Amino acid sequence: MQQSEGRVPETRDTARLEAFSDGVFAIAMTLLILEIRVPEAAVGGTNRDLGNALVALWPSFLAFAASFGTILTMWTHHHHLCTLVTRVDRRLFLSNGLLLFLVTFVPFPTAVAARYLGCPAARAASIFYCGTFFLLALVYQVLLSAVAREGDVPRSPAAQRTLDAVRRSYQMGPLTYGLAALIAFFSPLGGFLICAVMWVFWSLLDYRNAARDDI
Repeated sequence: MQQSEGRVPETRDTARLEAFSDGVFAIAMTLLILEIRVPEAAVGGTNRDLGNALVALWPSFLAFAASFGTILTMWTHHHHLCTLVTRVDRRLFLSNGLLLFLVTFVPFPTAVAARYLGCPAARAASIFYCGTFFLLALVYQVLLSAVAREGDVPRSPAAQRTLDAVRRSYQMGPLTYGLAALIAFFSPLGGFLICAVMWVFWSLLDYRNAARDDI
């Protein structure tokens, strides 16, 4: 295809986008552990005191595991989505930036959930947590839309089938996380647990046909 004069050619090289995104994902995952603090109340106490203090941290452990698993799965999805890219342009960079904006935000609702799940304010904390992942699910739709744009390089039938399967699966995201937020209004722990186990579903999504060489 002939490029207009002065226009930077679009390529499908996503190396810089992936490298920068990998760093953001890694930092967000690392920040999650900072919420779990050594219990000071047990200092000078007995083994039982320390054990009870550690057990009392169950919301922190649960929130850490849930968010770590979810961000890890988001990172793998991000990597595999990049294998489906045929056109790197401003729209892709902006949608990817919006995703990273929310990824860096995840440690905050995680800390809120860890602090308040076992408290009277658990409902608000759980709705806030579920709402964050509802927004992330919407942003993944935006990113997928940018990836799915027709580029200068045609996709193979296998890659197109994979893209169609991903699109169908991603439609469940906003519905599921929205339902989790609604359930959290009546059962804070129930709504939170729906978000906590969703990463298992996302991790089962098959990208095997999206190898870079197939495109």
